[in-house]
This record gives sequence, structure tokens and C-alpha cells, in this order.
Amino acid sequence: MESTNMRRRRGTRVLAASLALGATALGITGCDSASAGTVEGRRLELPVTGGTAVVDTGSLAVTARTGDGKKLVLSDPAAGQLGEPGPVTRTAAGVRWNYPAKGLSVTARSDDGRLRITLRSDRDGSLAWPVTGTDPAASAVQLPRGEGLDIPVRDAFWNSEKGGLAGSKVDVGAELSLPLWGYSLGGGGATGRGHGVSYLTPTDLGTSLRFASAGGRLRATAAHAFDAGEGTRTYSVSFSLTDGNPVAPAADYRSYLAQTGQLGSLRRKIEKNPANGKLLGAFHAYLWGEARTASGVGRLKRLGVDRMWLGYDSGPGAMDAPGVRAAQQAGYLVGPYDSFANGQDPRTADSPTSAWPGRVYPDFCVRKADGTAQTGFGGRGCYLSSRAFEKAEPTKHYLADRTRSMVANGADSYFLDVDATGELFRDHGAGHQMTKAGDRESRLARMRRLAKGLVLGSETAQPWANQVLAFDHGAGTPVADGLWKLERDRPTWGGYYPQNAPKAFFKPVRLPAELATAMYDPKYRVPLYETALHSSLVNAERWELSYDKLPAQKTTRALLAMLYNTPLNFVLDGPTLTKNGPELAALQRYFAPLHRASGTERMTSFRWLTGDRTVQRTVFGDGTLTVTANFGNKAHQGLPPGCVDAKLHTDTQPRRLCPARVGG
Repeated sequence: MESTNMRRRRGTRVLAASLALGATALGITGCDSASAGTVEGRRLELPVTGGTAVVDTGSLAVTARTGDGKKLVLSDPAAGQLGEPGPVTRTAAGVRWNYPAKGLSVTARSDDGRLRITLRSDRDGSLAWPVTGTDPAASAVQLPRGEGLDIPVRDAFWNSEKGGLAGSKVDVGAELSLPLWGYSLGGGGATGRGHGVSYLTPTDLGTSLRFASAGGRLRATAAHAFDAGEGTRTYSVSFSLTDGNPVAPAADYRSYLAQTGQLGSLRRKIEKNPANGKLLGAFHAYLWGEARTASGVGRLKRLGVDRMWLGYDSGPGAMDAPGVRAAQQAGYLVGPYDSFANGQDPRTADSPTSAWPGRVYPDFCVRKADGTAQTGFGGRGCYLSSRAFEKAEPTKHYLADRTRSMVANGADSYFLDVDATGELFRDHGAGHQMTKAGDRESRLARMRRLAKGLVLGSETAQPWANQVLAFDHGAGTPVADGLWKLERDRPTWGGYYPQNAPKAFFKPVRLPAELATAMYDPKYRVPLYETALHSSLVNAERWELSYDKLPAQKTTRALLAMLYNTPLNFVLDGPTLTKNGPELAALQRYFAPLHRASGTERMTSFRWLTGDRTVQRTVFGDGTLTVTANFGNKAHQGLPPGCVDAKLHTDTQPRRLCPARVGG
């Protein structure tokens, strides 16, 4: 997170004004005064929104009493021995105590209606805490994998090896799209008439989340690695009581971002660079062969497509100036795919984006502690140090020169691969040492420069980049581990040939049943990412998972896109323009007016309308757009299965889309 922008706003929390979730909104009165708490022996009580939090200073167990008299278990005691705690004292920062044997000092306070506990260590080590999901009333866990999942804790699939979650360890800063998780406790769910808890970990670097199936129930235990070299000797967790809605943890996080000055605004980005406005209503596509020519662009326009983001790689046949001009005249955004992350010997580099001048390779390679280079993606070359680039940029201009050459054809957008992902590096290289936090800061610095004049996107945008990016590809996909194994199976998935239509992107694939369930079963999908960041940037799925790549999931993915108000992503060449162009155009014509009206609005509500979760509803803004999707196999109140109704506040009747009936 960008600590330089941090600020605390006291008083009434803004969430009630920004996100109503069912009968009980998350908006609550802040309690900043540490003196509001009481201490009796090892029992610390602090006021939080919706009740009182109780911390056992001897074990770090946390419970809560709600306003309606319910007792909730927010965390079991920390795993392992903490040792005898020191005395509890009051300071300006809150209530404080320590664990001398563990080298930990602890501060607890009420902070904007949340219980915030911060631990600082005087030595390297680790702590497994909080231990969550242990309340007998825990009914579902929320996990921001991609767009987001809500998993019933007793679900047989997710408690088994098939789900790939039980027994796994997830790096919060690298593998989750938001630094949080949550639980629903008892009833409520998307009706918003129950209880729940949100766990926010702004110190996500060094923090992991381990899932276990205990007695057929999913439990999640966080752990933090205190490491002086990585700068992770501080660990903070904020607990909030919620109404149990599955997107409540993301709503709480959005509120936190707003309160601390870290929430971006797509509307303000458009004001600064009007070209960002072309994202509203646009689908996204990467181009190959004829599709990246003026002729191919003209074919899209004649199909009736009025908005697109068009991307292309820098290989042979990169989009030329006439093709770029045609795209811009059509009202489209157009830009190159680039990466500042890989370096190879320029004499043998297998990609133009990996060839750098001078001694960038190997001098800028990220170095491990033993001095060896960090091998690049796919065993190619090395990963390049963002710190090395930042130090060299004022005099050498490697990045500025690269960008200038990439947009010499007139492109007005830029896709910078991996920069906004959670894959960060500790660099021991002489002259450009950096921690993972330092890697983030260097990446943010160069993305800010790019965003001043270009419509900037990156891969799987982490929230720390939400203020600089206008769009991302990947945070919409809840990737399960089985996907990477499948993509490495070249005979099944396809390779990077032929050059003008690589099978890795164009060959249709049927996902194994377990992978399809883990990624696309709508009864587990919830819009956590959109709840947190919808009005900040435009979010799409991974580019190798084009709409046509997974035929069996097309209807589900189209319904999810309309329900979440997010664009579909395609890959196009000449033949696919002929075969699938009419379908793309029909879907885009439906999406465009909805996204233009609400792409800069927050998602204000998510609900399940049926007990089996197959009929779902979202609302954007103050009723600007309401969308109802039927993922089931029977009609619901006149909405056929496999269809979606969307209603703008200016509409007298809903607009209906049945994706399976759309095509050439």
C-alpha cells in the first residue's frame, strides 16, 4: 500500500453512503479513542461498529458481542506458544502489551469502527494468527481469488482434494486479488440479515493464509513472516463486524481504501486523460494476422462495434500506423503489449520486448542472495530489477526510449505485463538492492509516468496499483492451480504456433470438470473485486482465456460479465472475425450502453435471489443500473434460464440478453 498517501478520517464511516448491502449496511460510527476501551486482567474490550470486540491479551483470542446479543468467535488463540504477556498499558496509539519470550509488542485500538491489532517483532520469526472460521456458526468463507469466491464451509467439493483449497497455503500479497478474507456466521448471506466478520491485512507482504478441513469444515489461519531484510517486522490485522453479506469484506476494504486515501477514481482518470473514457462500453481483444490491419479494423466497425480496446504484441507484423489510425477513427483504443520484466541476450532473445540496449542484460538482472540471477518466466533469461531501471532512468532513459518506440505508430494505450501483479522480488544485486515493497514502489513510479499520457493497463491488478491503472486483464479470473498444469499441456491447450493464430489462444479447450467447478461454477462466484474497485478501474479476464477459448463456459462468462459490468476479452484474426465477429458485435452492443452509464459507478449491492444461488442481482450507483442473471435451468419470475435482464434507471423495461441465442 502507498504509505505516503495514508491518512485517517475520524467520525462517521463513509461506507453507509457508499454501499448498502441488504437490510443492514456496513456504514457505522467510528470509534478512535483508545480510552473508550476497558481492561480487566487479560480481558481487553474495545468498541467496534455493531458491538464490542474482546481480546484475550494472554493468547490473542478475539471474540465479539454484537448489538443484538450474539457472541462471535473472530479468532482462536494464536497457534504456538506466545509466552507470558507483559502488563497492559495505555498509549497515544492505543492499548499496548508484549510477549517478551516471542519478541513481540502488540497494540490494539478501535480504528474507524474496526478492531485493529498491530504486532511488531524485534527478531525474525513467524506467527500463525488469526485462526479463523472456528465459530460453530461459521457458514461460508469469502476468498478474493480473482473476482471472488464465497464457499460454504461444509461444501464437500472444497473440503476435498478436488477443490484444491483444503490443505493449501495462499500468499496474500501474491495470489489474492485483495488483501482480505471473511466469514459469514449463521444466516444472512446475500440477504444481509445475519452476522459476519471481515479480516483486512494491509501488511500483506509476508502474510499467508492456510486452509484446512477440520471435521468437514473449512478453516483459514493466517501467518506472517517477520523478516528484517524484507521490511516485514510489522503485521497488522483489522477486524470488522458485518451483516454476513458475501461481499461485505470487500465493501469494508473499499471503505478502508477511501478512508486512507488509496481509492482511485476512473472518473478522475478520464478528466485527466479523456482517452480513458473510451474504455466505457468497450470489449477487449488481442489481434493477430489480418485483424491488426486497417482492413481488419474496418470489418469490426462494419459489424456495428462502436467501442473496443485493441492490443497487439511486438512480434513480426506489429500493428502499423494505418491500422492504428483506422482503429482511432473507429473510436477504439489501441496499444502494444510490452513487458519491462524480462531480459535476454539481445543476440539470441526470443522476443523483441526482452532485448535491451547496452548491458541492461545481464547487469539489471534480479540477483538472489547467492548472487545468481533470478531466472525469467518460462526459463527465459532473467527477471529485471525495477530498482535498477529507476536508478538508471534519469540519465539512460531505457524505459522512456522503449515506450517512445512502441507508440511511434500513434498508439494511445499501453499494456504493461506483470507490473501490477503480486509477483514481486527481493533483489540483492549490487547497486540496485530492493525489498518486495521497494519493487512495488519502483513499479508504481514507472506506471505513473506511463499513465500521464497513455491509457494504461497491466496484468491482474493488485489494489496497490488501482490509482495508476485504467484497466487490467486477469483480476476477473479466479485461477485454480489446475489451470497452469493444463496450459503446460501443449497438445491439449495449444502452443505458440502458427505465428498469425497461435493455438494457445485460438484452440478451443474443454476444462476438466473439477477445474470448471473451481473457476466458473456461478454458485461459488461473488464480485469481491468489483465491490472494492469497480469505479476505480476496468477489470477483465486473463488474455489467454478469450471468450471463445472455453466454449462450455461461454454462457456463464457472458452472464457474469453483464452481472458484474465488466468487459469480455477476445483474441481475433481474420478467420475469427468472419466466424465470431457477429456474435462479438451483438454482445458488445448490449454491453456498451450499460457500461457507459455505470462503468464509473461503484457496485452498491449484490444478492442471491434463490436459495440455490443460481439467480443473482447487482446494483450500481444509486440505482443507475440493476442487473439480474439466471444461471439456473428454469425460469425465475419471467427471466429464462441462461439469460440476463439489465435495467438502467431511465429504462421503462429491462433489456434482455440470452447469450446462447446470439451468434452469426
